[in-house]
Amino acid sequence: MTSAVPALPLNSGTAIPQVGFGVFKVAPEDTQRVVEDALEVGYRHIDTATGYENEAEVGAAIRASGIAREKLFVTTKLRNDHHKAQDVERAFDRSLDALDIGHIDLYLIHWPMPANDVFVPAWRAFGGFFEGGRAKAIGVSNFLVPHLQRLIDETGVTPAVNQVELHPIFQQRELRAFHAEHGIVTEAWGPLGQGKYDLFGMDAIQTAAAAHDVSPAQVVLLWHLQTGNVIIPKSSSRERMAANLDLFGFELTADEMAAIDALDENRRVGGDPNEVN
Repeated sequence: MTSAVPALPLNSGTAIPQVGFGVFKVAPEDTQRVVEDALEVGYRHIDTATGYENEAEVGAAIRASGIAREKLFVTTKLRNDHHKAQDVERAFDRSLDALDIGHIDLYLIHWPMPANDVFVPAWRAFGGFFEGGRAKAIGVSNFLVPHLQRLIDETGVTPAVNQVELHPIFQQRELRAFHAEHGIVTEAWGPLGQGKYDLFGMDAIQTAAAAHDVSPAQVVLLWHLQTGNVIIPKSSSRERMAANLDLFGFELTADEMAAIDALDENRRVGGDPNEVN
């Protein structure tokens, strides 16, 4: 199954598997088991963060799996309280030590926290991690167009990835257009809306699911892939993990894609990046 998961090229010269496994809100005591299950099911892309407090357990699962390191893609993120220049290097080293898997494939600034106005100096430090080979790619999370433009204008370095809230009622069209123009890969967190609205009850999704004899979740996840997004669904259920990866035996039609596109309300269910500080 894993051979079917496409990988999207990054501006770093590496590539990111388009389907990954997220561990947001997975308790540390459960994380190693959950990630081991995900790896056994076939995931080769794991997304964590220092703020999730489970990096060490992710690393333990990877080491226990016996899977060659070069076959895996691991993302982690800078904590919001570590943006100051003197903290960024120590934070990165702590993540490297906690994971204990050699390098980090993708290191992200977790939130821009614009009121603090220190994300540009933090980004300059990220360049050193990439140039030194300790991070194979660098990017950001929850950045809006003005934040991205500042990074590019003031440092000359374009993020490889922007990981943002993205799902059928919040499709981030303007942001995705900026990404496409600048060669930034769009990665969707909360790709199923985090259960905060009746996504699966929507006619466009139910109709497509019935037509292809798949679940509504599989329809939405494939919509993301056909749109060009990277996705990181999460589940503690091994059965659901497998279903979320089983997306390559059907294809949504142009009409089905258009019907889901039409669900966009430009409505967040998570935090506003201008207000998370």
